Amino acid sequence: MKTAKSMVLIGVSTLAWIIVPGPAHAELVLSELIVDLQPGKQSREDVEVWNNSPERSFVSIDPREIVDAGMPSQRDRRDPDPENLGLLVAPARMILEAGQRRLVRFANLSASPDREHVYRVTIKPTVGALKSAESGLKVVVGYDVLVLIRPVRPTVNVIGARNGRKLTFKNSGNVSVEVVEGQQCSNGHACTSLPGKRLYPNAAWTLDLPADLPVSYTLRSAGQSQRRTY
Repeated sequence: MKTAKSMVLIGVSTLAWIIVPGPAHAELVLSELIVDLQPGKQSREDVEVWNNSPERSFVSIDPREIVDAGMPSQRDRRDPDPENLGLLVAPARMILEAGQRRLVRFANLSASPDREHVYRVTIKPTVGALKSAESGLKVVVGYDVLVLIRPVRPTVNVIGARNGRKLTFKNSGNVSVEVVEGQQCSNGHACTSLPGKRLYPNAAWTLDLPADLPVSYTLRSAGQSQRRTY
């Protein structure tokens, strides 16, 4: 089981809500924060939710599709009908006793998608009415699980172009790509680490480089991994 701290480091959204009286502690722990569904290979996946608090926890689960992910026109799309949304997430809510673990199922309902569908599923404890006048803090923390429904025939096509100290990546494929492990090394082999990003289809990303030297990145997607130099 991953710890809450280790999961935050992989870059998937962690959410914090209103602070109310009570002791401060982590309430929920999730086994996974990225769900990768591939038609014909893996159409569903279960994620374990663990109540790590000494109290009963009421948990709500809210899925939404991210339309035009990574683009200026990005927006959320919600639909109460899983068939219309293209993703089944069950249950929609749960009650977890202290230390209890339960599974949340994610299932692909899209019919042979020709492009990647991106979803965010918010899993968070709900806060009831305030019952104590004692001072203190209780941070209510939830998670935004990233769900990817891959196309039937994924096409990985990311182009990187240099213009001086600017490097621009453009994703012209139909599946998202992780642009990671960036490095720029001097002739003496001293290397500077560079930021990474998940690049969704049709999205572009430009970063400023610290020097006029070659840059290498690893591109990962749909079971493929390539190391490229720009």
